[in-house]
Amino acid sequence: MHVNRFADLKPYQAPGHNDMRMLRMQGREAGPADLLWLGVSQILPGGSIDLSSSPDEKFYVVLEGDLTVETEAGSATLGQWDSCRIAPDEKRALRNLTNRTVVVLLAMPLPKP
Repeated sequence: MHVNRFADLKPYQAPGHNDMRMLRMQGREAGPADLLWLGVSQILPGGSIDLSSSPDEKFYVVLEGDLTVETEAGSATLGQWDSCRIAPDEKRALRNLTNRTVVVLLAMPLPKP
């Protein structure tokens, strides 16, 4: 078992992420993992992720607030406990269009060795 306490998580930065605090919960520098890593993001009012894509599949779960997810196919607003999958190479943007902080859980695969 590998336990990480929320109070001890270290923030990380990613290009195109605006007015956000991102923390890795498991995997990568947060500890051992074989298949995926987990992160949590706190997105301030007006915060966003620019429209972009990556070769990795992504899963988002909204833990608090309302998050707008935009793709080339359309947009959806996700509320608490709603989730979405972003396919590999699918362009996506995330936006907090509200006056409350949004908290989102992210799960992504680790790079293949």
